[in-house]
Amino acid sequence: MFALQQDEAPRRAPAIWRTMLNLDRGLVNLVGRLTVTGSVPRELRGKPLLMAANHIGVFDAFVLMAACKRIGINPRFMLAGGILDAPVIGPALKVSGHLRVDRAKAATAVGQFAEAAEALRTTREPIVVYPEGRISHDPGLWPERGKTGAARLALAAGVPVIPISQWGAHEAVYWGTETVNGPADLLPLAKSGLSAPLRRPRFKVHFGTPVDLSDVEPERPGAGVRAHAKIMQAITDGLVPLRRHEPVRPRFYDPTRPTDTVSPWKPQR
Repeated sequence: MFALQQDEAPRRAPAIWRTMLNLDRGLVNLVGRLTVTGSVPRELRGKPLLMAANHIGVFDAFVLMAACKRIGINPRFMLAGGILDAPVIGPALKVSGHLRVDRAKAATAVGQFAEAAEALRTTREPIVVYPEGRISHDPGLWPERGKTGAARLALAAGVPVIPISQWGAHEAVYWGTETVNGPADLLPLAKSGLSAPLRRPRFKVHFGTPVDLSDVEPERPGAGVRAHAKIMQAITDGLVPLRRHEPVRPRFYDPTRPTDTVSPWKPQR
């Protein structure tokens, strides 16, 4: 279970986060070419909102930030506690108001889930989450099965869910390794990242229509599973046209990314 913590959400994104978003936009434009389709409906802006995205590479968060900036929103992320505790970047992210996700003891899981739902219900900036929990290990880079936590939080908080589908960010930087034990583990990431501005990969991000969860009753058993399936299917449906020329496997080959799972959402040909 998670413990999600946040400070009182300001109406306007903190200056440090707006600055980081502007710097990020420059970085993404340097590395590749960004195309954004879809948007967030006007009536949902400035209100509690969960945005769920597929996870395809270590650079895709930067691409998502730039895409959100392009459509005029300043997102916040659900981030692992380890990231927020990291030197330099951690304090900056904390000040920016991102939400912390930590493992919690089973004895306090119910109370902490309620706190997490309340935090999501009262925030005024869109919250971005990766339902998969990690970069996809599917050989075709289709979304993994994922976890129901985000769906259950959305149901408990009663907030809309916008599916985000993205493609191309996996070409910017290699997956690398699960853990970094020394400089040698960073070498593949450095080589691929430094060559990206020469390759100019195309980054595609699509903001879909809100997922219809009206037929999912939060109190019924299995509601989280059904809501999660709807969210993941919406993400996959939006992904299909983005990669219509790569329906089976990515053209870009990353020798470091594991391919030991099979996506249950992959379209049947």
